[in-house]
Amino acid sequence: MDRIIECVPNFSEGRDKEKVEKIVDCFRNREGVKLLDYTSDEDHNRSVVTVIGEPEPLKDVMVAAIGKAVELIDMTKHQGQHPRMGCVDVVPFIPIRGVTVEDADAVAKAVAKEASEKFGQPFFLYEKSATAPHRENLAKVRQGQFEGMAEKMKDQEKWKPDFGPNTIHPTGGVTAIGARMPLIAYNINLDTPNVEIAQKIADKIRHVKGGFRFCKAMGVMLEDRNIAQVSMNLTDYTKTSVYTVFETVRMEARRYGVNVLGSEVVGLIPLQAIVDCAEYYLGFEGFDSKQVLETRL
Repeated sequence: MDRIIECVPNFSEGRDKEKVEKIVDCFRNREGVKLLDYTSDEDHNRSVVTVIGEPEPLKDVMVAAIGKAVELIDMTKHQGQHPRMGCVDVVPFIPIRGVTVEDADAVAKAVAKEASEKFGQPFFLYEKSATAPHRENLAKVRQGQFEGMAEKMKDQEKWKPDFGPNTIHPTGGVTAIGARMPLIAYNINLDTPNVEIAQKIADKIRHVKGGFRFCKAMGVMLEDRNIAQVSMNLTDYTKTSVYTVFETVRMEARRYGVNVLGSEVVGLIPLQAIVDCAEYYLGFEGFDSKQVLETRL
């Protein structure tokens, strides 16, 4: 592949494995496309798929996956810890090699146009594809979630979809789609069941509350483990690093007599982000990522 775009669709199903597999099947064994990873979280009731491909084949498989999600996922019955507004909640396209953000934007718009016409799913363009400043931030677009979205979309001046019908799909909700730069989905688990503590820590580090510029964060409850979690998206790890948010969360947790149990990455992470952590914690001097053996293979 000479021109590579990454797509990381988030589907609002993380408990029914059969449904997840049927959706992921849309990405398997397709020419011009490679499935890199997919993970499901039962507490969030959400699955995240990572796929790369050339623009046209990637468009085709994403349209098929949206159709399968609209068929299988009923948002009127959905419950989970993660905010969501649609069966396919968000579909970001990320330029990787031989393409620009504009190319990723073009694919996003082509997918939204075709999927809205085929399946009646409405789409908001967000991030680099947004058609208005108030639509750039996913959290603002998703505010109200599935249950409040029909009422929100009655304000057609502010919330008329960019593609598709003017209100939600009855069971599929609405989807955010667009081009963006790479981000890291990163979560830190705390040794407390008090989700209010996790939310207070999240408010300290998230940009909209005066925290780190490239950090989005919220507190969630992991019911199966009876612990609280600080769930984050780092939208530019070169400016807001993984180790920075980890150390800050650990420091803030001490205010409440709480410890960090561990952390996790959802999906894939750039090698350089891991190298940055190694440099910080091990005190490497003059280290270069080219010294990593696997980068020379």
